[in-house]
Amino acid sequence: MFSIYILIIYAGLLAYRPLRRFALAFAPWIIFACCYDWMRFFPNYEFNSIDVQGLYDSEKNLFGIATWGGQKLTLSEYFSVHNCAPADLMAGFFYLCWVPVPLGFSFWLYYKQQYKWCIRFCLAFLFVNLLGFCGYYIHPAAPPWYVMEYGFKPILHTPGNVAGLIRFDQLVGFPVFQSIYGKNANVFAALPSLHAAYMLVTTCYACASKQSKATVAVFAFICMGIWWTAVYSGHHYVIDVLLGILVTFIGIALLEGCIFRIPCIKRGLEKYANSIKNKTVPLSQTKEEQTP
Repeated sequence: MFSIYILIIYAGLLAYRPLRRFALAFAPWIIFACCYDWMRFFPNYEFNSIDVQGLYDSEKNLFGIATWGGQKLTLSEYFSVHNCAPADLMAGFFYLCWVPVPLGFSFWLYYKQQYKWCIRFCLAFLFVNLLGFCGYYIHPAAPPWYVMEYGFKPILHTPGNVAGLIRFDQLVGFPVFQSIYGKNANVFAALPSLHAAYMLVTTCYACASKQSKATVAVFAFICMGIWWTAVYSGHHYVIDVLLGILVTFIGIALLEGCIFRIPCIKRGLEKYANSIKNKTVPLSQTKEEQTP
C-alpha cells in the first residue's frame, strides 16, 4: 500500500526537527497522495454506474471528426490511427510534466521563502484534486482507450492502460508510462481530467505570485501541451479536458474568493505560514504576503 510508505516517510520528516517546517509546508501533497491511493479501496463504480457509451456519443457529436469514408470518429480515435514519432515524443514529455512541474514549483516557492504562496498553491492543488475526486464518484466514466480496447460494456477491475503513450515508450526504449499506468488506482476516473487541471493551477499561481513572464509562459505552454496530449494519447476526451479546466477555475475561485476570506480560516493560514516561517509577524504585515 503506497500511502503507508508515504505516511512513514512523512512521520520521519516531522520527527526530524531541521525538516519539520518543510514537512508542514508540504502536508497538502501528502494528503493528496494518500487520497489518490485510498480510492483503489473504494472504487467509484460501487457508488454509481459507469458511463461508457453516453460520454463517447456526446464526444463524437460535439467534437467528432469526419473521415474521407464518411465515418465520424472521436479525436482520440482519429489520433490512434493518424500519429507520428515527433508528436509521440512531445506527448510523452508533456505528460511527464503532469505532477513533477507542480511539485517542483511548490519547492521553488518554499526555497524562495514565498511561504504564503507556497501554502496557497499547495492547498489549491489539493482542493482542486478533491473536487475532481468528487466528480469521479458522482459520474464514473471510461476513457477513450477503454472504448477502443473493450467496447461499451463496463468490465470491473480493468487494469490500467498506457494507451497511445506506448508509442513514447517504444521510441525511448524504456517502459516509462507502462510502469506508471500499471499502478493506476481506477481506470473509470476520466471525468473530469485532472491532467488538464494540474498545470493550469500551477500557471494561475505562477501569475498570482508574480513569477517571471518566462516562467509563466513555459508553464502555460506545458499546460496546453498536456491538454493536447490527453486527447492525442487516448486518455481523455475533449469533454474531460474542458471539465478539468472548469473544475480548476471553480476550485481557485472558491478558495481565493470565499474560503480563504473567512476570518477563522484566514487566521489559520497566518498561523500555518508563521509555523513554517518560524516567525510571529502576521502575514498581512509583510510585503511579500500582500493579497493580490
